[in-house]
Amino acid sequence: MGFRSVARPRRSEIPAALTLSGSVAAVAALLLPAATAGAAPLAPWAPPPVNSCGETGYDPLARQQPPAPPGPPPPQSNPTIHIPVPVPQIMPVPIPGPLPDNTRVDQQPLPEDPCTNPCPDIRDDAKPKTDVPAPQDDPATTPDPAATGTGEPPQPTTTPPTTTPPTTTPPPPSTNNPLGLPQIQIDPQTEPIPIPVPGGEPPEPQPAPTPDVQPAAPAPVAAAPAKPQVQSLDLVDQVTGHGSANRTDMRWSVDGTDLGLIWETKPDQVAVVFGDTFGKGWEAPGAGTGDQDWRSNTIAYSSNHDLSQGLTLDSFVQDSRCHAAQILDSRKIANFEITTIPTSGFAIGDRQYLTYMSINRWSKIPGMWWTNLGGIAWSDDNGRTWTKSQWAQWDNLFGANRFQVSTMVPHDDYVYMFGTPNGRMGFIGLGRVPKDQVLNKSAYQYWVNGNWEPTAGPGQLLATSIADGMAGEISVRYDQDSKLWQMTYLDVSKHQIVLRTATEPQGTWSAPVPLVDTDDYPAAYGGFMHPWSTGKDLYFTMSAWNSYNVYLMHATLDPAH
Repeated sequence: MGFRSVARPRRSEIPAALTLSGSVAAVAALLLPAATAGAAPLAPWAPPPVNSCGETGYDPLARQQPPAPPGPPPPQSNPTIHIPVPVPQIMPVPIPGPLPDNTRVDQQPLPEDPCTNPCPDIRDDAKPKTDVPAPQDDPATTPDPAATGTGEPPQPTTTPPTTTPPTTTPPPPSTNNPLGLPQIQIDPQTEPIPIPVPGGEPPEPQPAPTPDVQPAAPAPVAAAPAKPQVQSLDLVDQVTGHGSANRTDMRWSVDGTDLGLIWETKPDQVAVVFGDTFGKGWEAPGAGTGDQDWRSNTIAYSSNHDLSQGLTLDSFVQDSRCHAAQILDSRKIANFEITTIPTSGFAIGDRQYLTYMSINRWSKIPGMWWTNLGGIAWSDDNGRTWTKSQWAQWDNLFGANRFQVSTMVPHDDYVYMFGTPNGRMGFIGLGRVPKDQVLNKSAYQYWVNGNWEPTAGPGQLLATSIADGMAGEISVRYDQDSKLWQMTYLDVSKHQIVLRTATEPQGTWSAPVPLVDTDDYPAAYGGFMHPWSTGKDLYFTMSAWNSYNVYLMHATLDPAH
C-alpha cells in the first residue's frame, strides 16, 4: 500500500524571484544563495501515487508541469498584490487557563479489510483535492502559518473574525485594467493583544525538586569520524493523510499534519508524535485553520519492524471514536501561545518523556518563530495522558535561550539534550542530566568550551556550539551498530536535510552530508530518525509543507564509512 519515488533527479536551483513581499523578501535574499543559470531539469511528470484502496495520495517530489490539455490556453487574470495590514484587537486571556482535557477512549479494532471505513457515521469517503502544486521553494522561503493566513487561532464568538474581508476588490481586467497591471488589495488582519485577567482553574502544584548541582567535569572533543557516505535515497511511503497506506483521515481524523518524532516506548513498539494536526474540512496546501478540527499535537503507535514496507501506524491516542486526541494542551491565542509542539520523545523505564516548545507567535520571517519556553512533559500510562513539568522549563528571556527546540537522548547514565534557539536558523548547544533527574533543572550541566558546567555556573547561557552552520529541528540517535552518534537537521542556508556523525555527543562532528535536497523536495523539512534504523539503513520521517503531511524516507549509507 506504499509507494516509492522515481530515481533521484539532478539538483534544480531555487528561482531568483521569490513570491515574498516587503521585508520578508529582503531577509530571504540575505539568507539564500542566488539561483544560477542553466538549472537542472525537474523530475519528469508522473501521476500522483495511489494506495491499494484506490485513493490518490501526494507526491512531494518536484516535477515538471503535467501535459497541457489540447486547445487554447486558459485566460490569465491580472496579478494582485496583497498588502496585509494589522488591526489591533484587545483580547482578555484568563490566567490560569482551562485544565487539559484528558478524555480518552479505547480504540476499537480496525476492520479486517484495510479499505473499509471504520467510522462511516463520522467520516465519508469523499476524496479531497490532491492536485497540490509543488512550490519551487523550501521551508526557508515558505512563509510560516501566520505569514500566509493559515494556522490562525480560533477566536471567542464575542470577537470579530480573525481576518476581515478585503477593503477593495480588483476590477475585471478586461474592462477596467486593459494594460494588465497588478492590482493592489489591502487585507486587514486581526492582531490580538492579549490582556491577562483572573480566571480558569489552577493546576495541582508540583513539589519543587531538591537542588542537586552537579560539579564541573572535563568533556574534551574526540576526533571526527570519517564523513558518512549516502549511497541512495528512496521515498518509502506517505505515512499520513488521504491516500496514505495508513488512511489516517478515515481512521483517526488526521488529514493534515507534520513532524513524526519517533522513539521506542518498549520492546517492539515505537511512538510517533505529530505537530499541528487538522481533520475534517482541511485541504492542502499548507496547514489549516482553527475551524478545521485543529489539534496542536497527536500521538500514534507502530510495531512493524520491516520499514522497507512503510511505517504502519497501529493506533492513535483518541478522545472519541476515530478521532486522535490532542495530548499537550495549548491556548491557541496568537501573541500569547499560538500552539504547543513536541520536539522529541524518549523513555526511561515505564515513564515516557516529551520535550516541547510553547510558541508565542509565528514570524513574518520564513523559518522563524518566537517561543515562550521549551519544556518537558511526562506520561506514566504509555502516552495516553501527559503532564507538563512546572519546573523543567527553559524560559525564552529576550529570545536568547539556547534550548527552545530540544532533542533529548538517553545514553548510559545520562540523558543528553541537544538544543537550538527558536526558529530554524540557530546553532546547536548541548546539555546533560543524570537519568534519574530529568525533571530537575538544577542537576543539568551544559557543554562550555570542553567542560560540563553546572547550572550554577555559566551553564545554558554560554553553551558552546557543537557543530558549525545553521540548524533547524534536529534529530539525534546513538547507533549501536556503528557505535556512532547520528544527527540530522534542516540547514536552510544549504537547502538540505543533512546527516553528521560523531563518537561523542560533544563532537567533533563530521562534516555534513546531504540526505534530502530541498530543491528536489521543495517543501521538505524535518528529518526525524527512526530508532530501528541501522548503520547502513537510515529511516527517517520528512514533512512537506505544500501537502502538509509526513513521509517515510530511506537512506542507504556506505557501511565502510
